[in-house]
Amino acid sequence: MTRAQRNHIDLPTLITVLTLMVLSLGVVYSASATWAMEKFGESNRLLNLHALKVLLGLVALFVGMTIDYRKYKKLTKPAVILSIIFLTITLVLGGEVKGATRWLRFGGLSLQPSEFAKFALLFHLCTLISTKGEAIRDFKKGFLPMMVWIGSVAGLVLIQPNFSTGSMIILMSMVMLFISEAKFTHLFGTVGAAIPVLGAVALARPHVMARIKSFIDGSASGGHLNYQLMQGIIGFGNGGLFGVGPGLSKQRDFFLPESYGDFVFSIVGEEYGLIGTIVFMGLFLVLLLRGFKIAKNARDDFGRLLAIGITSVVTLYALVNAGVTLGILPTTGLPMPFVSYGGSSLLFTSFAVGVLLNISSQTDMHPRLEKTPVPEKSSQPLEDQTAKVY
Repeated sequence: MTRAQRNHIDLPTLITVLTLMVLSLGVVYSASATWAMEKFGESNRLLNLHALKVLLGLVALFVGMTIDYRKYKKLTKPAVILSIIFLTITLVLGGEVKGATRWLRFGGLSLQPSEFAKFALLFHLCTLISTKGEAIRDFKKGFLPMMVWIGSVAGLVLIQPNFSTGSMIILMSMVMLFISEAKFTHLFGTVGAAIPVLGAVALARPHVMARIKSFIDGSASGGHLNYQLMQGIIGFGNGGLFGVGPGLSKQRDFFLPESYGDFVFSIVGEEYGLIGTIVFMGLFLVLLLRGFKIAKNARDDFGRLLAIGITSVVTLYALVNAGVTLGILPTTGLPMPFVSYGGSSLLFTSFAVGVLLNISSQTDMHPRLEKTPVPEKSSQPLEDQTAKVY
């Protein structure tokens, strides 16, 4: 005799994420080896740092996987308030990189608070939506309070300035409100108000306008940004169908700036070809399909919304990053999840996927069977057993 227990995580999701993490080690090493040798005198310098970040990401993944996701409902409000505090401190004390103040530094460690804020806001929106229910359709009681949280987080990120992440936070929030069946009039009004605000931010930030003009221009006259994009596209062209082979990229040798970061997908295309890029994007497709299946089978609205939100954020970032490196979208600076070099994105995204796995463990998608002992037959004579019955 057997009985089913609802405690089995979704293994395809776990295997997909672990595969991306392992593949990132080879890709980041290949993309950074020449530059690291030139700057630090050792080709594996960035690989070692990235490996440490992957290890921390694995810890975050398993922490998120082991804690009951429903416990976060009481913590989402303090988390989003803490993220707002971090974002405010970053504007005052944060380190400036390329004209933007996005990092908090603690000795030799650095943190990008916008990555934490992105998921803190997502979790809090899921809590509010699942709690308010039909009240979400009421502008003052349901919709407006959530817009206060969204505006606070997105506004602070945009001021850094981090136009791409701020825009993604707004897009993510609108997706969650759409799923919650908020009124279309409220959504359209919000989007209509957000467009001129984003336009004003873009006009006030020269680097944002430079990226947009560079994308529209589409030629070498676009300056550094177009140069980076053109070198990335050359990498894809060099790769052809099957690629030039692991570690044989030419673009990473000072032709493609920051090839181990936002443009790491170009190195994938050069070294592993069209086949390799299809494999990488296929992994994100698996993550998308499994994440939505987890959402469909979630036990409550909070779990369903969290699963949809986490899955959407991860896969949307992957699509945008791929679109940028292929010249389909303007340069954004958004990383390829689990693949690009970087710690904050990897850490918080890994934790979020761990939460997704925890949600899957409380569904009936993969019941684990546990054997229970079968009662032994009595060795007493039949007459004795009959006598005891009576």
